[in-house]
Amino acid sequence: MRLHTLKITAFGPFGGTQEIDFDALSSAGLFLLHGPTGAGKTSVLDAVCYALYGSVPGARQNGGSQGQHLRSDHAEPGVRTEVVLDLTVAGRRLELTRQPPYARPKKRGTGFTTEKAQSWLREHDAEARAWKDLSRSHQEIGEEITQLLGMSKDQFCQVVLLPQGDFARFLRADAEARGKLLGRLFDTHRFAAVEQRLAEDRRAAEKQVKAGDTELLADAHRMQQAAGDTAELAPVDAEPGEPGLADAVLAWAAVARSGARERFTHAHLALGAADSARTAAQDALAAEQDTARLQRRFAEAHARAAALDERADEHRALQQRMDRGRKAETVAPALALRDAADAEHRTALREEARTRAALAAAPELAGGAPGEHLADDAGPGALAEAARRLAHELGGLDAARRAEQRLTRIADDRARLDREERADAELLAETDGWLDAWDTRRAGLQARVERAQEAATRAEHLAGQLEPVRQRAAAAVERDRLAERAGTAQEATLRAREDAATAHEHWLKLKERRLRGVAAELAEALVSGEPCAVCGSVEHPAPSARSEGHVDRAAEEHALAAHRGAEEHRADTERRLARVREELAAAKAAAGDTPAGQLAEAARELESRHAEARAEASTLRAARETLDHAEREHGRRTTARQEAATRTASRASLREALDSERDGLVGELEQARRGAASVEARAAQLERLVTLLDSAADAARAVEDTAQRLKDADARLTDAAFHAGFDTPEAAAGALLDDAAHRELQHRLDAWQAEEAAVRAVLAEEDTAAAALRPAADLAAARAAADAADARVRAAASERDAAARRCDALDRLSRSAAKEARRLGPLRAAYNRIARLASLAAGTSADNERKMRLESYVLAARLEQVAAAATARLRRMSSGRYTLVHSDSLSGRGRSGLGLHVVDAWTGRERDTATLSGGETFFASLALALGLADVVTDEAGGVRLDTLFIDEGFGSLDDQTLDEVLDVLDTLRERDRSVGIVSHVGDLRRRVHAQLEVVKGREGSEVRQRGGV
Repeated sequence: MRLHTLKITAFGPFGGTQEIDFDALSSAGLFLLHGPTGAGKTSVLDAVCYALYGSVPGARQNGGSQGQHLRSDHAEPGVRTEVVLDLTVAGRRLELTRQPPYARPKKRGTGFTTEKAQSWLREHDAEARAWKDLSRSHQEIGEEITQLLGMSKDQFCQVVLLPQGDFARFLRADAEARGKLLGRLFDTHRFAAVEQRLAEDRRAAEKQVKAGDTELLADAHRMQQAAGDTAELAPVDAEPGEPGLADAVLAWAAVARSGARERFTHAHLALGAADSARTAAQDALAAEQDTARLQRRFAEAHARAAALDERADEHRALQQRMDRGRKAETVAPALALRDAADAEHRTALREEARTRAALAAAPELAGGAPGEHLADDAGPGALAEAARRLAHELGGLDAARRAEQRLTRIADDRARLDREERADAELLAETDGWLDAWDTRRAGLQARVERAQEAATRAEHLAGQLEPVRQRAAAAVERDRLAERAGTAQEATLRAREDAATAHEHWLKLKERRLRGVAAELAEALVSGEPCAVCGSVEHPAPSARSEGHVDRAAEEHALAAHRGAEEHRADTERRLARVREELAAAKAAAGDTPAGQLAEAARELESRHAEARAEASTLRAARETLDHAEREHGRRTTARQEAATRTASRASLREALDSERDGLVGELEQARRGAASVEARAAQLERLVTLLDSAADAARAVEDTAQRLKDADARLTDAAFHAGFDTPEAAAGALLDDAAHRELQHRLDAWQAEEAAVRAVLAEEDTAAAALRPAADLAAARAAADAADARVRAAASERDAAARRCDALDRLSRSAAKEARRLGPLRAAYNRIARLASLAAGTSADNERKMRLESYVLAARLEQVAAAATARLRRMSSGRYTLVHSDSLSGRGRSGLGLHVVDAWTGRERDTATLSGGETFFASLALALGLADVVTDEAGGVRLDTLFIDEGFGSLDDQTLDEVLDVLDTLRERDRSVGIVSHVGDLRRRVHAQLEVVKGREGSEVRQRGGV
């Protein structure tokens, strides 16, 4: 995978559009991504990850909703957040465009509306030289990218965006923490899933076996309960899972069934005999019960007839009372009419007395108004006339009410004018004091603004001088360092040339000596009777022999190999020397001959002056705002003083008009009140008196009407009582029956007649009279015999039913137990097999000596590969001192862990990685990260990763270690691979020429690209 360009718009700290050319940066192999804290270095890496996977790394994606979190606070409202990435992966040139959700201003009205997230994937067609659209689906694009890269987002963030802090923690972490990271990177969750599946299968199989055994035991216990005392064997007593349980249960069940069938036969015969005896006893009891019933019926009828004779006089009296009540019912309407008229008359008299009593107190409340003599003897007409006169006076008080309300408003207006006058006086006093000091205050604020403007101009001038001086100072330090390296490289080159010449001369000498003694080698190959390979003769009279110090072919080839190695070493040292001299010439051209200390001192002085100027210039905006605020305050106070003077003049004339109107209204109101507290009080008095007079007139008319109706009702009642046969109306009222009494009396008469008819019917029955002549029936003896026979039948039936249920239950339970035993056979075999596999995968089996789980075993193999890949780079970074090795020794709880140790070549001992120092931890974690990237890349199908990023950690290294680390990183580009270093370390800016600087400002951050092609 190679990154070409990245275009960022309104993303993170970048308010506008920023474009990064990774092709230009990658041409140098190493490039540096730097900038101040908070400028947005990490946001560049976030943009790459977001373009590929639609989300940012780690916890940064949890800061809120994805769209709001990614959008720049510096962006204009109408600018859409967007990330466009151009890259090549798996031989395909692709362009990814991502736009998160966006709250834009509504086109109509106010407020915002949310635009949905969008994604585009395009591929470049080399033949057509154009881009073609592939997809706009978030899911399809995610699946395509994941398939091409062969990595999830977490893996990508670990192997492409190498987070050094994570691997430093990885070095010091325990086995559990290492397992979590490796499991996430190598996707070994499928092995954990296998462990879990085996454990679940084991639990399920164990549950099935135990459930089957439990059911089998339950059947046995139920059979024990069903068998009762018929079983001759002891009850089954075993636990689920024990062998031989099924055979014991089935054998015991057969014995229990045999005993139960014998008990059933005996119980059935006993039930037949008891049933015959019960039938005979029940027939005898029925005959005795019938005789007793008839005898009891005849005796009860005679007793009832005697009782009727005793109550004959009472019956005649009731009949006479019923007759008088029927006559009185004709007088009832007249009685009801007279009672109603009397009640109405009494109510009217009470109401009249109440209204006249209230009217008697009215003149005192009304201030001696006319009508006080009407309280006792005035008729309805006089009372109504007095009410009309007072109502007319009440209607004339409306004008007085309005005058009284106006007087109240005049008093409120006078109080308001007084408050406004006091407020304006205070305002004028405060404003005059503030305006008197205005000229002095304004002069001071203008001087402050001018000083800040001068400081801003001075800071801008110093900023232009500062950067060149910083660059020359940095170049001078680099120049001095490269001069030392050039001397060292020169010496190494001279030694390599001497070694190469010596090796070449040694090889030539050995070659010449071998040529002189080659005849001896040919002679050793001669065989008698076979022709010579040189002359063809079959006779070999004097073959040569090896002399002392003979040089053979192996010695010559070894010298040739040493010569070639020396030549390669010489060429390598010469290339390094040329590269160092080239870099030294560039550093001298940038720094000149000025000493580095002098340039550094000049840079520090400029920085101090620039900082002072910037600090003073930073107050410009506040000074301007203070001056603007003071000028606005001056204008506001001047206007307020003028308005207060105008209001004071207008209030005097308004106050005089209000006083004149108030004096006129006071006299008018005194006349209308007539001694009352207010006009409203006088109106309330009149309203109450009119109401009392109207009520008294109505009550007097009602008394006259009800008296006449009462007289008419008395005459009607006397006439109705005479025609009904009563001497007085009071006698008719006494004979009158209400509904309840009438119903009760009729019920008693009807009951007498019904009882008399029933007694005559019973005494006329022939079978009842005949039964009365027979001896008295003995029911107790007959019932006792029947009950005893019935009890014997129930006991026999219960015994027979119990025996039948016992047989059925034992048969059913035996079939169930046999079926369960047959079903449990294969389940128990499957459980034993699965249990062995699950124990082995979980590390709890006796066969697993290291107690290592399946996932841990796979992760241990991956960790061993990572350690081997990391060691190749760690040895070079540490000058051959350190080697990373994987350890699978037993850890806590007796299980093998994911141990990681470092072997120190200086001491020859193996120790834990947590004992490494800060700098050693950095290059160890860097080597581990690079090794992990190689292993994960191979795991992902060998996808080529041409662009890597390393985030921070270089500040803990000294110069020599930093050179070694950079040399290792430089080897990563041997296959056209580029490495981006994200760091604050200033020394890296001089060592790495291709740079991508992130600069932050008030309007958002920007990127500046330097170096490269």
